[in-house]
Amino acid sequence: MKPNAIEALPPPLLERLAAGTVARPFPRNAVIVTEGDENDRLFVLLSGCAKVYISGEDGREIELNRLGPGEYFGEIVLDGGPRSASVMALEDCRCAVIRHADLTAFLAAQPEFALHMIRKLAHRVRALTENVRSLAWIDVYGRVARLLLELAEEKEGALVIEDCPTQKDIAQRIGASREMVNRILADLTDGGYIRKDRSSIVIARRLPAHW
Repeated sequence: MKPNAIEALPPPLLERLAAGTVARPFPRNAVIVTEGDENDRLFVLLSGCAKVYISGEDGREIELNRLGPGEYFGEIVLDGGPRSASVMALEDCRCAVIRHADLTAFLAAQPEFALHMIRKLAHRVRALTENVRSLAWIDVYGRVARLLLELAEEKEGALVIEDCPTQKDIAQRIGASREMVNRILADLTDGGYIRKDRSSIVIARRLPAHW
């Protein structure tokens, strides 16, 4: 998975932040942090891919974000509160784990990291605002179409989603049922708007405004 260019640390800053820490391995499907926990560690993802999610009382999960190398999580505990979400390794991961006291000292010594964290949090607030707008005003088809376009990258004149998430993953990310996602993707395929190519999806035509 490619890291988010806005949220991933630049290599020199990442090296300074990770220096002096012991990298911890986390196997695939390991829960790295749990929503509601009160530990104060910051985790920097050195390799692998992880998802950020919240769970309801009925066990249903909603995925909030995916993280790649260079991205970090746990900064929200700087306010002294508990974890606001859980993070699970989607593949084998290695993380640099930094204690709150060490992080505070690093922020004082490396003001560019403090600025990076502010920009990241601002970007996250903007993204969450758009997600709330989507959930409030856009129907399920609109959310599916929006996610497909966000995941797609242009390759040789075509929009391609490589390593496409499963229907279950898509449903969790947009707050809908897997059955509804299945129907929408099937209709888009039948209409010639998308086509499946092994683990990828190619957006062959401009997606319709309405379903």
